[in-house]
Amino acid sequence: MADTLMTHFIAGYPTVEESLKVGKALIAGGASYLEMQIPYSDPTADGPVIAAACDKALEAGFRVDRAFEMCRELTAGEGSVPLFLMSYGGIVFNAGVEEFAARAKEAGASGLIIPDLAPGSDEGLAAACRKEGLFCVPVLIPGVTDERVEEIIADDPEWVYLALRRGITGTLTEMGEENLATLDKLKRRGVKIMAGFGIQNRSQVQAVAPHCDAVIVGSQVIRTVNECPPGDYGKLSAFVRTLTGK
Repeated sequence: MADTLMTHFIAGYPTVEESLKVGKALIAGGASYLEMQIPYSDPTADGPVIAAACDKALEAGFRVDRAFEMCRELTAGEGSVPLFLMSYGGIVFNAGVEEFAARAKEAGASGLIIPDLAPGSDEGLAAACRKEGLFCVPVLIPGVTDERVEEIIADDPEWVYLALRRGITGTLTEMGEENLATLDKLKRRGVKIMAGFGIQNRSQVQAVAPHCDAVIVGSQVIRTVNECPPGDYGKLSAFVRTLTGK
């Protein structure tokens, strides 16, 4: 049985045109969802692999406007999959919260993942997403208290994102009692769950998949992109197929 996968990639990395090819290769490999990160100069959750890719994109002059254009290109037409835009509060503030949400919707995004705009202090992001018909995805960590879960659920999210460990992305995550128990606690609340941070191989996907609705792979996607010659992302599509079991 194939597992449901969300693959994370960087808008503008290795280049704008190449990152479009990366997104299409991820879909061709069987990804059910895309998480496209808009590079930001002061991230809080990016590990070294993702941070280096974002830095390269920014050094090449990548701008937010181009991310919306890429989103439009990747979500248009037959064979596309839902795309979630991920970035940080500074990007959203610069555009204006309501303006950013409106542009994301117009570009075809299904939702927004902004880790540092948490429910209760999100500067109106959840309300702007509701207005536009976008999913606003809160990010939680293992061991989140029952009280905090109640606060999150009270905002009636369709999706929540569980970072499978504290800290930054990239390092291999061990599946243990705490992170799996947190997934199950959230699942009992009836929300859809995307789970990631440090997922690198098929065995990890298989361990997490029964406890959530989409398993996220990010840093290992970027490592695989780095191993591909420009314009040829067959190896990336093949990697995605190994993760999903398709």
